[in-house]
Amino acid sequence: MSVVRELLVNAIDYAGLFPPAGLGMEETVRKYASYRKGPDRWALGKLVVPVARLAEFEAKAAPLLEPGEPWHLSVLGGTDPAADLKAIEAFHDRHLDNARIDSLEIKAASSAEVQKAGETIGGRIETYYEGPAELIDAIRGVRGRAKVRTGGVKPGMVPSADELARFFFAARDKVAFKATAGLHHALRGVRPLTYETGCESDLLHGFLNVFTAAAFAFLKEDRYVASILEERDARGFEFAETRLAWHGREVTREQVQLLRDNFLLSFGSCSFEEPIAELRALQLL
Repeated sequence: MSVVRELLVNAIDYAGLFPPAGLGMEETVRKYASYRKGPDRWALGKLVVPVARLAEFEAKAAPLLEPGEPWHLSVLGGTDPAADLKAIEAFHDRHLDNARIDSLEIKAASSAEVQKAGETIGGRIETYYEGPAELIDAIRGVRGRAKVRTGGVKPGMVPSADELARFFFAARDKVAFKATAGLHHALRGVRPLTYETGCESDLLHGFLNVFTAAAFAFLKEDRYVASILEERDARGFEFAETRLAWHGREVTREQVQLLRDNFLLSFGSCSFEEPIAELRALQLL
């Protein structure tokens, strides 16, 4: 089995509700149910749903939920962590064994906001804090996880390779994290920012670049990280059974497992099919 499966197992948190896909709830849950039973389910992670839309999720997903086979959700919180927790606890009271909220994702603009939210949450649920690298120490202080935005739907929203590398270095040895936005393509390249005809394009990160670069950052091979993020040629990468490599520089399968368990946990994508299709086109599956 190629190490690419180890690299991406349960890695794609499906966020079909969000741009650029922006699907309705009914289509999103139907697709997620299909992916859970499909041949590529090994790569599927959580379903991402705003906490404010949990009632809508329950209504649309009810015919698809099965006792003993719980769906795993990550919910996007609002501005009141206490209210988010109350909604999550009420949800769990209604769903004993067919749906579980595994994590909460919230935005933070300052260390004080992280600390305040962490005190409110009190470790009751795994929490991702989306914010700049400067918040890493505060996130560690509340035993949270970080979340880095890697793209957007407008020009200028994509962080540079150097900016993303700095986030990796700041998080290393401190917190695990997930990535979000713009990672539905395997390799770095100029891509349309949305699915709309005639939309603007930008230089987007590839999820293979991000995961490989994170592996090198995790191993403290810092001098290669930005260049890996900037790599556009698939021939620069190798995904064998026991290792991955970038221009001959290797990461073992065991090191990939450590990366996924302790550093880069997942990435949110508005598409599940597109990343899988691109992996197949690269003959990696």
